[in-house]
Amino acid sequence: MAPTKAPDSSRRSDRSRRAIHDAALALVTEVGYRRTTIEGIAARAGVGKQTIYRWWPSKAAVLMDAFLDLAGRSAEGAGSGGEAPSDEAAQGIPDTGDLVADLKLVLRATVDELNDPALEAPTRALTAEGIVDAKLGAEFVHKLLDPQLALYVTRLRAAQEAGDVRADIDPRIALELLIGPLMHRWLLRTLPLTHAYADEIVDYAVGGLAPRP
Repeated sequence: MAPTKAPDSSRRSDRSRRAIHDAALALVTEVGYRRTTIEGIAARAGVGKQTIYRWWPSKAAVLMDAFLDLAGRSAEGAGSGGEAPSDEAAQGIPDTGDLVADLKLVLRATVDELNDPALEAPTRALTAEGIVDAKLGAEFVHKLLDPQLALYVTRLRAAQEAGDVRADIDPRIALELLIGPLMHRWLLRTLPLTHAYADEIVDYAVGGLAPRP
């Protein structure tokens, strides 16, 4: 008689984690952050509450982990749609020597992410809740925004060294000229968020950052 193969606990755990992630994102999209509960996530995922509490200390931790996982999967999907990205593109903002083109490429990709239905609702929910929940907001900034903003700082410092932008600018402030208008239009829905708008932001911002004659 052939020996019975023991169940793979790691695969079972991975499936459970993914089910919990998917359930958390679905609920926060459907009912909002405040009405999403551990009980609701557990029921939606088909697991017990203790399974969730074994891996995460709170609802906020579940949702943050789920969102980071979703963002990672989205980035992998974007990278697999065509030619393999260069080392620079894989590590951060491309540096082709053309600052305007590089920034337009990245901001257009950001527009696509913000307009993606799978990402938009949970991003809005966590962003809105982070405004009133200081702890959640700080975690959102630390785990998600700061690593992304650091890529802009790196690219702008390279542009300074190349003489493409003024040596006296603060890259951390300069990047807000790019990100700030994009997020303002997206959050408040003042006008459509488009590639053309992203291109104009880059043109305006880089024009103001360029060395003065």
